[in-house]
Amino acid sequence: MERAKLNALPPALVPGQPLTALAPMQDVTTLAFMSVVADYGAPDYFVTEFFRVHDTSRLEKHIVRSIDENRTDRPIFAQLIGESIPQLERTVEELLKHPIAGIDLNLGCPAPKVYKKNVGGGLLRDPGKVDEILAALRSVCPGRFTVKMRLGFSDSSPYDDVLASVKKHQVDMLTVHGRTVKGGYRSEVDYDLIAHAVQSVPCPVLANGNVTSARSASRIIQHTGAAGVMIGRHAIRNPWIFEQCRREFAGEAYDPVCLADVHGYIENLFKATHSDQIPERAHVNRIKKFLNFVGQGVDARGEFLYDMRRTHSPEELFRVCKKHLLTSPETRFADEPYAGVIARPNCETPLTPVA
Repeated sequence: MERAKLNALPPALVPGQPLTALAPMQDVTTLAFMSVVADYGAPDYFVTEFFRVHDTSRLEKHIVRSIDENRTDRPIFAQLIGESIPQLERTVEELLKHPIAGIDLNLGCPAPKVYKKNVGGGLLRDPGKVDEILAALRSVCPGRFTVKMRLGFSDSSPYDDVLASVKKHQVDMLTVHGRTVKGGYRSEVDYDLIAHAVQSVPCPVLANGNVTSARSASRIIQHTGAAGVMIGRHAIRNPWIFEQCRREFAGEAYDPVCLADVHGYIENLFKATHSDQIPERAHVNRIKKFLNFVGQGVDARGEFLYDMRRTHSPEELFRVCKKHLLTSPETRFADEPYAGVIARPNCETPLTPVA
């Protein structure tokens, strides 16, 4: 009972509503991006990019800044990725000196360069090692300790073992991305297995994976019984999504987002992420990575994406934005991604051809 009181999750923005969280995404969930998202309606929780933990690791300064300079008024969890228990324990001790809401362990990153090092999603191949790590981190986290995981590595065979460890070590919140590591972002999301986690562990469970809109968030929560949702790529596309979720959960209507609003979002994102230390061309290329997702809601033919991807300077980029977003500024931005408009073909194209 004492631990439950000590580690109670930070309150939601709207008491009694399902929780929302912005998923940790490398090179995306920076201080600048989280600030921009908060301007359009912050989630209940933020999670940092992962801190890489190994024998010679040090806290990455830009991720520490996203904690120390967080002005969103929302709690931020610090995520770790690694397998060395002594180094994970050391990193937790260092992070506890900063204003974090808790420590989160990454058990789901599907990038091959990550899982080949037996960290992130790679650890799901060894449930015994996961159990050891959870035990160690629980012992050094006097506050909240949370976990973000996938269903397994190539299949869901280790799932129940990991859920048992989550329960045994009194993890305070679990986020389940309903795909395997090998499924990347292409396979179907298994919401039934997320519902299984809800029934298997005593802590709150957040559902993650293909939460495309406020309406889909509501459907997923109803299907799984989850305490809330964690949203990643679709918050890049639609930073209004967290405020829309709150409206949806309350049974209230929300104003549609128009293409002119999207233009303003791109301008704000461009300004917030600008740095004199980054060459102009590199900055444009970085923004284009965000716009790969934004373009999924602009037009059904993907013409904005086609033109945007061929720009090389701020002037070219904003000419394209003006052409596609301000010619008909009152045109509605799609709540759901247009079918067949793919942000990143290398990892979002379905595993099997779609008829």
